[in-house]
Amino acid sequence: MISDVTFGFGEAEPGLAAMRELVGQGFLDAAAPDSHAKARALIDEARQGAARPRHINLGTPRGQQMAIMCAGAPAGQGHIVLYARDLRPLTGLQQQLVEALQTVERDYGRLRQTETRYRLLFQMSGEPVLLADAATLAITETNLAADRLIGALPGSVRDLPALFEASSEERLAALLGQARAAGRAEEIALRLRGRMRDALVSASLVRQDSQHLFLLRIATGEAPVLRLSEAQARLAAFLQVAPDAIVVAGADGRVLGANQAFLSLAEMTAMAQVEGEPLARFLGRQEVELEVLLANLRLRGPVRLLQTVVRGALGGEARVELSASEIPGVDQPLYGFALRDIGPRLAPSANGSAHGMTPSNLAELVGRVPLKELVRDATDVIEKLAIEAALELSSDNRALAAEMLGLSRQSLYVKLRRFGIGDLGRDANDNEEEG
Repeated sequence: MISDVTFGFGEAEPGLAAMRELVGQGFLDAAAPDSHAKARALIDEARQGAARPRHINLGTPRGQQMAIMCAGAPAGQGHIVLYARDLRPLTGLQQQLVEALQTVERDYGRLRQTETRYRLLFQMSGEPVLLADAATLAITETNLAADRLIGALPGSVRDLPALFEASSEERLAALLGQARAAGRAEEIALRLRGRMRDALVSASLVRQDSQHLFLLRIATGEAPVLRLSEAQARLAAFLQVAPDAIVVAGADGRVLGANQAFLSLAEMTAMAQVEGEPLARFLGRQEVELEVLLANLRLRGPVRLLQTVVRGALGGEARVELSASEIPGVDQPLYGFALRDIGPRLAPSANGSAHGMTPSNLAELVGRVPLKELVRDATDVIEKLAIEAALELSSDNRALAAEMLGLSRQSLYVKLRRFGIGDLGRDANDNEEEG
């Protein structure tokens, strides 16, 4: 039976005043059901001598629950003194800890679910995405599309520079520098190793613990489908079936697109056979002609009605009339070419030009003119046509025309005088300057 309750210091009394209501009540009756056994063991042990401390929960008549750490000792005359310490502050800390642990567990569960969703999205992305160490540029993680891309490249790829051609090294460094300074970098065209076309690459800087990583997205697929107006769609459909050949090439002279008429001239059956191929493989008598044409497009603008030839893959050759212009509104220089086959319109003429030289004309001259003179005249006509074509392609740049024909400048000037081509006074002035 509890006979008295006292407190070790006055500050604790207001919070423990309900303990005084236990006077006259049995100690075992005041103990909570889960503490009955510990309370009985404490009383029995205290009768025999000092009792070790036990955690006991007491209930007051007001319905309050109080946790105490209680020890006991005999006090004589059948009394027992119980020493107790209020555990409510510790209980409060324990409750806060439990709530904090539960909050952490809930947050960790949500974070784990979020990470799972984003990792699934990372792996299912159709575009190659990869992570690389910002310090060493070593590739640390890739998605499935990036794995397929790297697996298709020649050799072993372990870091970012090995993923791209050497010609793209400076642009890659600029891209990563911008991402390191601003946190992200806009798309830039880089050439993947072993590929014929550029890919659009964007980069972002992310932090993981104390490590910085570059997140790179590589757009290697086809260009996104543009929404065209009805008039533009009709125009695009016409260009595909136009009787004149249409071809688009990049600044490097490689074919990016063409219609069916160009495939017919090039003696190809599918767009995949010409895409990425050098246009000089098909256009012009010599590869240098396309270089001169692109230079004129860049410096002087559109070219109109230039006569040249298209060489087919099977050895065929078609004489065409070419017009070309730079395509506006694109980030990188692109050039469009329109080619019209003029072979059927070339009819023989009666003047002594090359177009008038036919087998029937030669047959009439046989027996009247010696063979040496026939061969000499035919050679002269061919030389004159070749010189005129070279001057036309080079925009009357005679040094470039001589290079195209494989002649020295002096030899070209001699032939110009011989055939009466161009301004002979200008040739004399050029020779005096060279002298």
